[in-house]
Amino acid sequence: ESKYGYKIFASLARLGLHVYGINPKGGQVEGRPLFTSLEQIAQPVQVAILVIPPSGLVEAVKQCIQAHVDEIWFQPGARSEEAYRLAVSAGIKAMDGCFMADNGFW
Repeated sequence: ESKYGYKIFASLARLGLHVYGINPKGGQVEGRPLFTSLEQIAQPVQVAILVIPPSGLVEAVKQCIQAHVDEIWFQPGARSEEAYRLAVSAGIKAMDGCFMADNGFW
């Protein structure tokens, strides 16, 4: 698959990290089920890596706030000033950059 969301999810899963994919359409990646929303994940989520169109970012950040996510990474192309400010004002550490490259995974 050529999409960055897929590449990030698959790479982190192959490393044995606890990752959960979210896609409003559901489905699966690498044999793992995708959740349709963050609230479906029973375990606490510490970091959210957002690889979605800017139009969906505010709603995604609202879900992160409700789920008490500690940190959000806005990937290149997935950036909205409103969503970024919303995250920061809620006390979430907001990062603007490539999660994989900035953390030495790629």
